[in-house]
Amino acid sequence: MKSYKYYYILLALSILNFSSCTKTLMPSGVTGKAKKEYDVAAFNEVYVEALKQKLMGNNGDALKYLEQCVKINPKSDAAYYQMAQIVIANGDNKNGKQYVSKALSIDQKNIWYLTMLASLYYQEKNIDSAIIFYEKAVKYFPEKENLQLTLGNLYSEEKNFDKANSIFESFDKKYGINETSTLSSIKNLMSEEKYDDAMIKTLSLLKEYPDEILYNGVLADIYRGKGENQKAMEVYNELLERNPDNPQIQLSLCDFLIEEKNYTDLFKLLSTVILNSKVERESKISLMARLIEIPDLSNDWGEKLTISLMVLEANFNDDNVIPLLRPELMIKQNKLADASIRLEEIIKTNPDNYYAWEKVLLVYLQLKDYDNLLKRGEECATRFNTSFPAKLLYANAALETGKFSIALDELKKAEILAAENKESIVQVLTMRADVYYRMKEYSKAFETFETALKTDNNDLTVINNYAYYLAEQNTKLKEAEEMAKKVIDKEKGNTTFLDTYGWVLYKRGKLKEAAQVMESIISSGDKSDAVWYEHYGYILRKQKKCKEAIDNWNIALKIDSKKSGLLKEIENCGK
Repeated sequence: MKSYKYYYILLALSILNFSSCTKTLMPSGVTGKAKKEYDVAAFNEVYVEALKQKLMGNNGDALKYLEQCVKINPKSDAAYYQMAQIVIANGDNKNGKQYVSKALSIDQKNIWYLTMLASLYYQEKNIDSAIIFYEKAVKYFPEKENLQLTLGNLYSEEKNFDKANSIFESFDKKYGINETSTLSSIKNLMSEEKYDDAMIKTLSLLKEYPDEILYNGVLADIYRGKGENQKAMEVYNELLERNPDNPQIQLSLCDFLIEEKNYTDLFKLLSTVILNSKVERESKISLMARLIEIPDLSNDWGEKLTISLMVLEANFNDDNVIPLLRPELMIKQNKLADASIRLEEIIKTNPDNYYAWEKVLLVYLQLKDYDNLLKRGEECATRFNTSFPAKLLYANAALETGKFSIALDELKKAEILAAENKESIVQVLTMRADVYYRMKEYSKAFETFETALKTDNNDLTVINNYAYYLAEQNTKLKEAEEMAKKVIDKEKGNTTFLDTYGWVLYKRGKLKEAAQVMESIISSGDKSDAVWYEHYGYILRKQKKCKEAIDNWNIALKIDSKKSGLLKEIENCGK
């Protein structure tokens, strides 16, 4: 089975981003070391041009100049570092790690290289390696206390509590109870489940800062850790009594009630939070988006949540994002048709609300309502003619309705908008290959897949789709099997990819293995897909199990009545 993936930001993700933050570990001005004779004037000229292109946002040109730099001076750690910054900014952490490792091999005591490499390992959840590089940084720069504190937090995260505590205690001895190391020490003790020791330090902090919300929250967490939930609740209630309109306290209490699954009290508080003008708009959106994502709430408390969302809408009449929360809830409740109706209402009221347009196109895509997707996709792609997602979704609708020339034209425009974004380019190429395949221009389709793999040879969707189409054409079946196997080795539970693998095995004549794969998909618990039963039926027929084949084809027809071609297969198999 083929599949697509969309990398652009969807509503739920963009909403949640209001509460996210990032850290910058590296400054732009790292000069590096030179350890060998080279043409300094030529190097400086190219290096300055590289930095100029980087500042102008021309990352591709900047990389080309930096590659020239390392040809002139292979020992330029600064050039490698700049290359690392560029590729990391483009999301290519793998090459970023290689470049910064090269820079570090040239200058092993550079604090920026050490911390950047540690940060990259941390993003990979390789905390052991992150610790190694922070230990080196602390060794070379013992005077930089922020490095020691970060190392202590890493030790704590890795459950090396003694080492973490040793660092935090040294700061407490040096500075007394303070807002930095003491808080880290408390969290370390809580992770170690030493709640009484954590309590002593927390009460010391609260003695100096009694209304500090963060410390009161920590105290509540300690009570929860000790199983004293009522005392935790009392901490928040006392804070609210002293500061009834404080937005941070209200939001912190909401967090606590969500974690406790105390939804009755949560909804009592929710209206207060929504109407509190001191609570920032972004915080309200983030909170409501979080509630929508909780299955218990969106299902069992859906009516109350809907009312809360309507109250929020009434307080932000001209907002472009808040009206989308209610359709988002409908989508979570699998009320896609209702979501499309509400989104169309929003667009009618505010035709320039791009977010509503994008969301309604995605809903039509989920509904497989390609006629509406085509109609509204054309309007959206015209109105917002610099939107990559709009072009791609319109092209998808044109593809599914057989309007191949429109699809190719929109994909050409989408490719221009993709610029140097590798993931977007791969999306375009994958869909273009699909268009060519539907046009029965198989050579062009397979050439396009090859181009996509040259762009990113690890993209599982490209590999999966390519393998599926090769199998459909009974060509290069051994390669198709290798590709499909590579995909499921990376994502073992993905039923779409497993279906492709099962189909390729069938085409290879490996019927027993193919049947086992299809049986595992059907029993996976995922929402049933007609294609699974269609494919399984063919496998069973090949095994001369005609009755079972017909049973599966009938299930496929029940799920998707458009698969009328199976009626002939059922008739022939019956004979």
